[in-house]
Amino acid sequence: MSAPEKQASLPAARRQFFRRTAALGAAALAAGTTHTALAGEPEALKVPAWTRQPGEPVLWHPYGLPSEHEKHVIRRSRGAGVQPGAASSMTPLQDLFGIITPTGLVFERHHAGIPQIDPAQHRLVIHGLARNPRIFTMDDLVRFPSVSRIHFLECSGNTGTEWARPMSANVQMSHGLLSCCEWTGVPLAVLLEEAGIKPEASWILAEGADGAAMSRSIPVSKALDDALVVYAQNGERLRPEHGYPLRLFLPGFEGNMSIKWLRRLKIGDAPFQTREETSKYTDVLPDGSARQFSFLMEAKSVITSPSPGQVLQGKGFHEITGLAWTGSGRVRRVDVSVDGGAHWQEARLQAPVLHRALTRFRLGWQWDGGPAVLQSRITDETGFVQPTRTQLVAARGLNSLYHFNAIQSWRVSTDGSLSNVHA
Repeated sequence: MSAPEKQASLPAARRQFFRRTAALGAAALAAGTTHTALAGEPEALKVPAWTRQPGEPVLWHPYGLPSEHEKHVIRRSRGAGVQPGAASSMTPLQDLFGIITPTGLVFERHHAGIPQIDPAQHRLVIHGLARNPRIFTMDDLVRFPSVSRIHFLECSGNTGTEWARPMSANVQMSHGLLSCCEWTGVPLAVLLEEAGIKPEASWILAEGADGAAMSRSIPVSKALDDALVVYAQNGERLRPEHGYPLRLFLPGFEGNMSIKWLRRLKIGDAPFQTREETSKYTDVLPDGSARQFSFLMEAKSVITSPSPGQVLQGKGFHEITGLAWTGSGRVRRVDVSVDGGAHWQEARLQAPVLHRALTRFRLGWQWDGGPAVLQSRITDETGFVQPTRTQLVAARGLNSLYHFNAIQSWRVSTDGSLSNVHA
């Protein structure tokens, strides 16, 4: 079969993929940025030292670890290091690929440190407006039919330093209170059915077993929709810092509501007005009033490469890539600008595009070596468009620490370095 005949026999979708890939490769080759001529690096054909000897044995580490050459890819804290109580760590989004966050790089936020819980002694109590109050052991919970879902988790304080002026030196520090994992557990609706939730119930108090007894009021409507009681993450049991042995998970809601080390669910007919939803996690508006129960994490995106801390290695072809997400469902489209929002191009969404999960976007860009300002803008399936910072501040003022979801700008200088700016 001739080459034209072979190409004609390919399904239309595959032909389109090969044409698109070839076009991208041709653009990169034309820019001279993808390969080194063999004559310019003759050592590449010599057999390296690691090929001339046996490698490390199987199970050289009982638990798999990254290469030592990736030791810079770590969580970091904006604070002064390890703290025994309230503290957080941040995911290095600029160093990740795809949409799943490796468990060892998932961000953390704690209010009283990490409790060390014996799962054999841990219990989940469901009581209050329940016809059949229940106490579940971990063995009880894992016997229920389980589900696994991929969702993002974001702290409501993510990007909170960016309200007034550009503060963060890189995307990890600005947007790193964000991760995306596969979560496995039991739908909360199943457990509430076991307990016999009463018709007048409208709120549920979720309480953790940490030293802060972290507590939040959860609408029953959310509990019956897609809430999960989770005991596994990315295919293994939760780790202590992520809520071992049990946590609540509320897809699309602010992260502090997904109570870790879950020990109690009390069903009621009104919000419980806990410390964390009165003195904390409210949004102070320009007139001094506070927006309470602002659960939803609205549509947001960020370019992770190129981004501050990285340097463009010469003009020519570069791929702009980043992440988009929305608590309202799926990403519909992402547009990218290289001139501070004067013009926009639609980026390609990388499959899969999942419900309330991170979505990776990509756009090829020919950098001419001049100044540029990179931005991304998500539109979600509800039609919500990510606002500019000017629009967001006009609506909510500068008194809040939470729910900053404005378009982020990275300036590219002529030397290829990038910086955080408000454009």
